[in-house]
Amino acid sequence: MLTPLAENADHLQDLFELDNATNTRLLGERDGLLGIGIDELVFGVPNFRLINAAFTYARPEGSRFNDGERGAWYCSFTNKAALQEVIFHKTIQYAEIDRFDDSVTYQALIADFNSSFHDLREQQGFAKCLNGRSYIASQTLGQTLLEQSSMGIIYPSARHEGGTNLVCFRPALVGNVRRGLSWRLTWSGSPAPRVTRD
Repeated sequence: MLTPLAENADHLQDLFELDNATNTRLLGERDGLLGIGIDELVFGVPNFRLINAAFTYARPEGSRFNDGERGAWYCSFTNKAALQEVIFHKTIQYAEIDRFDDSVTYQALIADFNSSFHDLREQQGFAKCLNGRSYIASQTLGQTLLEQSSMGIIYPSARHEGGTNLVCFRPALVGNVRRGLSWRLTWSGSPAPRVTRD
């Protein structure tokens, strides 16, 4: 991705060094992040960089069950629910700049989990944590559970009715990561993208 920006080989090397200096996954793998220690990250397994990236590239405002200092592995039980989650968040980004004009490919990643997770499905009292517009209550719950050594949470999707999502708090539990299907999402002036298999 940096090659088109470089004027020559030396310039490209400088760009790589700059990119590496600000790469939070690399910082985490060198024990340079506050939110997650090197002892929690994984190494030497297939796709370990993808796993570590989920936990080291936290969005500044956080996500549903994590804050801006520590990421988590979010996934859905079905491709349909996963797509709706991706479309929702990408559309918000385009709405912030008032421009719905892009075409991107998304590669599904499949992972196996073998652990006990807190399950919010059909539980009373968690409506605020499942709010489609605010993450305040859910981030508080996520932080509390993380501090109590929780492995993660299974919860109903706010973006796909009947869908089920999982957030895993521990990198070592994300197992056997492999590629699934890929999709092309194309925004052409409207918040609703065209979705095609890539």
